[in-house]
Amino acid sequence: MMIRFLTFLSALFLATAAAAQEPLRLELTDGVIEPLPFALPGFHAEGAGAEALAGDISRVVAQDLTGTGLFRQIPRSAFISTPDSFADSIAFADWRAINAQALVIGEVATGGGRLTVKFRVYDVFSGAEMGEGLQFSGTPQGWRRMAHKVADAVYSRITGEEGYFDSRVVYVAETGPKDDRAKRLAIMDYDGANVQYLTDSDAIVLAPRFSPDGDRVLYTSYESGFPRIYVLDVSTVGRQQLTTQPGDMAFSPRFGRDGRQVIYSLSQGGNSDIWRTDLRTGQHTRLTNAPSIETAPSFSPDGSRIVFESDRSGQQQLYVMSANGGEARRISFGEGRYGAPVWSPRGDLIAFTKQNAGRFHIGVMRTDGSEERLLTASFLDEGPTWAPNGRVIMFSRETRGAEGSSSLFSVDITGRNLKKVQTPTGASDPSWGPLQP
Repeated sequence: MMIRFLTFLSALFLATAAAAQEPLRLELTDGVIEPLPFALPGFHAEGAGAEALAGDISRVVAQDLTGTGLFRQIPRSAFISTPDSFADSIAFADWRAINAQALVIGEVATGGGRLTVKFRVYDVFSGAEMGEGLQFSGTPQGWRRMAHKVADAVYSRITGEEGYFDSRVVYVAETGPKDDRAKRLAIMDYDGANVQYLTDSDAIVLAPRFSPDGDRVLYTSYESGFPRIYVLDVSTVGRQQLTTQPGDMAFSPRFGRDGRQVIYSLSQGGNSDIWRTDLRTGQHTRLTNAPSIETAPSFSPDGSRIVFESDRSGQQQLYVMSANGGEARRISFGEGRYGAPVWSPRGDLIAFTKQNAGRFHIGVMRTDGSEERLLTASFLDEGPTWAPNGRVIMFSRETRGAEGSSSLFSVDITGRNLKKVQTPTGASDPSWGPLQP
């Protein structure tokens, strides 16, 4: 009997040891996810002035990870021990004892006007480093970007997905009462930090849209009294009007994946159709030709198809057609009206705004219209935009009432982790740019 019991214990030990050697990986599914506990001792500081920067970088890395809703930071009060230096050996038993599944350690060094950040990520239960240690260098003023880069790398190694923290969002900043609201373009880090204004408030601006590499922004301006499309250089803030096919109004522009093609809506004689313009050659191509209103086009990531909204069926619905035009196929068939479609960077989903029974929703569906899922519901939710990795959607939400204001929110594609993005003024119409180079 004792031999059998010992054999059982031996088998149990071997099975447990084998399980402990499995690489740490947080599987992202549509089910309920228990946030993964991680430990992040403060990054070590080397050099004059490095201590404050080390604290700031540690804080932003932790905020990035916990802000996803996928990670839970273990408080420092629970730590049994911490490494004395970046090169110190890791007492994995101490971290296992507090149930830390991942451990992030780092070092911040300053000197010669430069800032260097090193870090490592460990799978605590296997005692193995996840990938090789990395380092980022730059100026002390760029510390926040380096923190985002560290968080992106940690996120990627644990989830297997690309991160999205080192990215920016362009949006419409709003001030003043609802009946006399000033609107101008602004750009910020994905988390609302480092806001900069790109235009003044002399004219109403709408629908800013990043180029694929993030160097330019398309937007619609009413400075001439009619909507016209402009292209703005983010670094110089220089701009020029997009030359479109002649028409009454041009609006709802988006870039193609090569940054050369622009699709938009053009109104001629009271009828709106979708057109494409080549920025290099100036060639204009009409993609739809119907008596209905066609607007809000968005390219698929591979550039082969376009999703757009149309009332050709008698009510605002979503359609998909070839990037060269031709016959369009309706993909939305639920109750209510659908608009503002945006193709996911992954190519598997389309986000949209839906209005039904007096409520607005942000939702997603497969590209054939199947598996529709509503992620939000409020008085007015609109204008979805995708994070670079296709995992999170940002949108604008307006509050009810005469003084109603608009704010930015983000939500995971599962519908979890709905949260407000802090901005210094009212905000609407976000466009999430790519990861920065």
